[in-house]
Amino acid sequence: MGPDERAARTTGWEREARGWAGAALRGLEFVAYPAIAGAAFCLLALGVVTWLPALGALASALHRWRRDGDTRCFTGVLTAFPGYWRALWRHALVAAVVPPAMLVAIVFLAGRPEPVSIPLLAVQVGGLAVFAVYHLALAVVAGADPGGRPAWRARALVLAFGSPRRGLVLLAALLVAPVLGLPLVLGPLLFGPSLPVLCGLVLVDRVDASR
Repeated sequence: MGPDERAARTTGWEREARGWAGAALRGLEFVAYPAIAGAAFCLLALGVVTWLPALGALASALHRWRRDGDTRCFTGVLTAFPGYWRALWRHALVAAVVPPAMLVAIVFLAGRPEPVSIPLLAVQVGGLAVFAVYHLALAVVAGADPGGRPAWRARALVLAFGSPRRGLVLLAALLVAPVLGLPLVLGPLLFGPSLPVLCGLVLVDRVDASR
């Protein structure tokens, strides 16, 4: 094998190694940035009534990351939060009360022996699923279109319930994301909110593209 051939082969190996390294780094980005944004969400959601505006801020930061390559995901969530708090604080107060009330009703009905408790339990579980899917869609729409506040709720309804497939995908994302994060100590906390939001952002892009 001549020097030129060895040099060409070495160059090919170097290119292949750089290609694999680049692909690995891009793969790590899709883990690191959602996790970082999820950490900022968890910090803001400690206020309990702040979880919905925090989810909107999370969606905004991840939307800018996907669209513009803005990697300031942690500070992006923190910076966007005040605007979403001003826009959603009234809704957030109600949204902080309803899930605990539903969960209490579900626990109560699950322990009742009466036959009538079964359909009531199904109604409560279904209502909780609808609540979760709608508010995920609301946060995603708000994050993807910060300036379109008057249309947020209408667009969230279309995203969540305009197609049974989209609604099921959003619900599946909410249920599966914490499970996927289980291998990491804080995985369910970090990826539980961020992965469903990313899923919702992809669906928003498809809805907008189909208009």
